[in-house]
Amino acid sequence: MSTLKKIPVAQLRLGMHVHKFAGSWLDHPFWRNRFTLESAADLQSIRASAIREVWIDVGKGSDVDEAAVSRAASAMSVSAQGPAQARTDAPAQALAPAFASEAAAAPRRSDTRPAGRIEELERAATIVKHAKTAVSQMFNEARMGRAIDQTVAKEVAEEIADSVMRNGGALISLARLKTADDYTYMHSVAVCALMVALARQLGLDEAQTRQAGFGGLLHDLGKMDVAAEILNKPGKLSAAEFELVKRHPRSGHRRMVEAGIADQVALDVCLHHHERIDGAGYPDGLRGEQLSLFARMGAVCDIYDAVTSNRPYKAGWNPAESIQRMAEWVGPHLDKRVFQAFVRSLGIYPVGSLLLLASGKLAVVVEQSADSLLKPVVKTVYSVRHQEPLPPARVDLSHRACRETIVGREDPAKWPIPHLDELWQSDL
Repeated sequence: MSTLKKIPVAQLRLGMHVHKFAGSWLDHPFWRNRFTLESAADLQSIRASAIREVWIDVGKGSDVDEAAVSRAASAMSVSAQGPAQARTDAPAQALAPAFASEAAAAPRRSDTRPAGRIEELERAATIVKHAKTAVSQMFNEARMGRAIDQTVAKEVAEEIADSVMRNGGALISLARLKTADDYTYMHSVAVCALMVALARQLGLDEAQTRQAGFGGLLHDLGKMDVAAEILNKPGKLSAAEFELVKRHPRSGHRRMVEAGIADQVALDVCLHHHERIDGAGYPDGLRGEQLSLFARMGAVCDIYDAVTSNRPYKAGWNPAESIQRMAEWVGPHLDKRVFQAFVRSLGIYPVGSLLLLASGKLAVVVEQSADSLLKPVVKTVYSVRHQEPLPPARVDLSHRACRETIVGREDPAKWPIPHLDELWQSDL
């Protein structure tokens, strides 16, 4: 007989061991699913959340008060027989003892129906917020020597994958907006999303696509074994410090194995995302065909998010500039076919890129065109000719009636456009 029971949250008590929440990880305020309930504040948070039922493990914590449940059930029965309506504060259902297999019998429902940019931006913002919290908590647990909860990690990766499948640009664009302080955690979220988009562009099946995302989420787990002062150093690392950093792929791989993660794709991405085509990478110095497709994907996605992010020692590059510079690394370091697919997944001018148009207007890319990588949908924001902001106007450069053309990319730091990221996120 299983020790698991599914109960309404109203019957949760301190001392119970929560085994699983009956709902999405987005619906509750905790980064993990399994823990003993010891805090009154945590109990109140669960009751105030959208979660209505939870699975408890009575083998690891307190059981329910069966007598109280019996009394409540009797009260419901008596009330149902009388002329008055049943009390509204009575339990909705009696407790249901269950086998563990019943908990697994209700698989997570993915929503991957196509969504519009603004619609998905709103959903993606919530996912990014929760994912950042979950990853930071998981990584901090790892830093303290504890094994990560792979169930939570998989749920986070699944939600990110679903968002990218609904609208490829929304979550990827939001995940790029990170500070130097939250880089480590948001980098993992961003690489997860980039891996999903790249896998889809390469034509991988859904299972492989989700595996790629899971690997992207945990690819830098080993950095929790690197001292924070080295990770956040504002200057160039010494040779000795860099040698310590180079240990993180093996460390992360070890931690994943210790956590019971058997996903070979995720393990491979973690261990080999710093390998290079010419053998100049680490930790094994693999080259050419020794590198799996997923390791090559991990290398491209990791580099792109790193160079476009603000770090303690440098400001991030503009997305379009990053694509241009990375093109120079194809061959010796990056796989040509994978990089070309990566560019197709993001566009020559990724969302957030600032462009100069032939009309003398500056425009920010808001989404890609289905018709041309070279002609995205933009929002004009500034007049170079008159040196003044413009009322934002949406322009589809691929539309056959459009006469605007791109002159080139621009560095946002050169222009007085203080809220550029807010401009491409907003609707018109």
